[in-house]
Amino acid sequence: MQIYMPQSDQGVTTNRYTLIPRAAIFLRRGELVLLLKGAPTKRLWANKYNGLGGHVERGEDVLSAAKRELLEETGLTTDLWLCGTLIVDAGETGICLYIFSGECLEGEPQPSKEGLAEWISLDRISELPVVEDLPVLLSKIYTMKRGDPPFSARSYYDENEKLVVEFAN
Repeated sequence: MQIYMPQSDQGVTTNRYTLIPRAAIFLRRGELVLLLKGAPTKRLWANKYNGLGGHVERGEDVLSAAKRELLEETGLTTDLWLCGTLIVDAGETGICLYIFSGECLEGEPQPSKEGLAEWISLDRISELPVVEDLPVLLSKIYTMKRGDPPFSARSYYDENEKLVVEFAN
């Protein structure tokens, strides 16, 4: 039995987010993490390192979206697990980022139109041009192991335009 709740009953108001779901993937290989160096032609994060991933398409669940994005951006497949969720304050709209990790012990990534995926040593992250929240997220993800409860976090810019990432207890 399918229960339908019309939009008018969903509580959609101007003081609540309308969320866009996205998936982010951080594959591990020992002390290496697979990051995507954005193509120079990208509108956002050109030539910057970030996790893999992208939008969850209508009709897709978040895990399927993460697996699809991983395959499209690298040609790789692996078993993924949910590390956590991050609500990104983007004004009236928010981004709900579902963050996945997984081990990938074999295979090399193939380039895509999004950029070139590279295995990067964790101790090199501070030397690279990265998206602003990447170091915070990687430090959290690399303290986790499969089976740990997923974290919950939010990010926003404070009054000094400094990025804040807050993790729930």
